[in-house]
Amino acid sequence: MERTGRDTEAGAVPGTEGVTGTAPLGSVAYSAGDEEKRRAVRRMKTTATGLLLLVALIFVLATWASHTGGGSWAGYVAAAAEAGMVGALADWFAVTALFRRPLGLPIPHTAIIPNKKDQLGESLGSFVGENFLSESVVRARLRAVGIGGRLGSWLAEPEHADRVTAELSTALRGALTVLRDSDVQAVVGEAITRRAEAAEVAPGIGKMLEKVVADGGHRRVVDLICVRAHDWLTLHSDSVMDAVQGGAPGWTPRFVDKRIGDRVYKELLRFLTEMRDMPAHPARGALDRFLVDFASDLQSDTDTRARVERLKSDLVGRSEVQDVIASAWSSVRTMIISAAEDEQSELRLRARASLLSLGNRLATDSRLQAKLEGWLEDAAVYVVTTYRSEITSLISDTVAGWDGEQTSRKIEAHIGRDLQFIRINGTVVGALAGLVIYAVSHALGA
Repeated sequence: MERTGRDTEAGAVPGTEGVTGTAPLGSVAYSAGDEEKRRAVRRMKTTATGLLLLVALIFVLATWASHTGGGSWAGYVAAAAEAGMVGALADWFAVTALFRRPLGLPIPHTAIIPNKKDQLGESLGSFVGENFLSESVVRARLRAVGIGGRLGSWLAEPEHADRVTAELSTALRGALTVLRDSDVQAVVGEAITRRAEAAEVAPGIGKMLEKVVADGGHRRVVDLICVRAHDWLTLHSDSVMDAVQGGAPGWTPRFVDKRIGDRVYKELLRFLTEMRDMPAHPARGALDRFLVDFASDLQSDTDTRARVERLKSDLVGRSEVQDVIASAWSSVRTMIISAAEDEQSELRLRARASLLSLGNRLATDSRLQAKLEGWLEDAAVYVVTTYRSEITSLISDTVAGWDGEQTSRKIEAHIGRDLQFIRINGTVVGALAGLVIYAVSHALGA
C-alpha cells in the first residue's frame, strides 16, 4: 500500500521509502513521468538494500565459520563483508541526507535539499547569470551559430520566401483587423493636423511655385483654363448677356443694354480666343509676372505668409477636411488587406522578391552577414545585460516558491536512480578495501 507524507519518507529504512501520488503539491507539478521515474528509483533502492542484506548475511555466515574452525578463508570473507556493510551504510546515509533526515533523526547537515532549497535557487540563478548570461558568452554563441549565412540560405529558397510572405500577410491582416478604425482615425487625424499646424507652408509653396513657373510647368494649366473658359462662353452666351443686362441701370433702354451685353460677350470671347491661340499673348506674360511676384511674396513677405497660415488653419479646421483625413485610413486599410489576401498582388509579389533578394545577398555577402549578426548580438547583449537580474530572479523566485518536500521528491525522482549506484559501488568498493586491508594486516602480522 502506498503511503505519502513526511513521516513515511523521514522514518524509512534503506530501500523502503514511500511514494507520493501524482497530484501536484505546492507549486511543483508532479507528473506521471515523475511517478515512473520514482518507481525506477524504488527498484534501484531495493537492489542496493538487497546487496547490503546480502553482505550482512555473508558476514554472519563467515564469522560463524571462522569461530567453528572453517579455515582462514572465513576471516578474509568476513573482513570483506564487514567493510562492504560499512561502505553501504555510509553511502546510504550520504544519499539519504540529500533528501531527508535518515531514520527521522535530527542529525545536523541532513535533508539538505528541503532545507537549503532557497539558497540552491539563488546559487543556480547566480550560476546561470555568470556563466550563461554574460556578454562574452552570448556573443561567442551567436557568432558560432552564423545566423546571417543560415538565414540567407534559408530565405534564398523560393518555397521559404513564399512561406514567410504568407506569414507576414497573415500577421498584417490580423494586426489591421484588431485595430479599431475609430482609434486609428483619431490618431492619424490628430497627427496630420498637428503636423500641418506646426509647419509653415507658405515658403514651401513659394519655392515650388517659383520652380514651376521657371520650368514653364504652369502653361499647360493656363492652356486648359483658356480652352475651358472659351468653350463655356461659347455654350453660355445667353448667361453672359443676361448678366450684363441685369447689371445695367434701370433708366437705360433695353436695346442699348442688349448691344452692350453683346459687345462685352464678343470682347470676352475674342480675349479668351487670343489667349488660347497665342502663347506670347500679353495677358499670359502678365500672369507669369504675377505668379513670380506671388512666389516671391510667399517666401519673403511677412503679411502674405501670415495670410496663408490663417487660410491653412481655417482649411485644416473645417469638418469636411477632418472627415477626409479620417476616411483616408479606411481606404488605406481596405487597400492593404486586399493586397495582403491576393497572392498575385503587387504588395505580395514585391515582398517575395525583396525576401529572395535579401536571402541571396545574405548568403553571399559577408559584410552584410557581419552587419546583421552584429545587430543581433548587440540586441541580445542589451537584453541580457539589462534584464539579467530579472532573468536570474525568475529562477530563484520560482525555486523559492516551491514546496521543500515536494521539490526534494521531484529531484530524487530524476537523479535518485543514479545515486543508488553510489550505494552499490560503496558496498563493492568497501568490500574490496576491507579485503585488501585484512590481507595486508594479516600478512604483516604473520
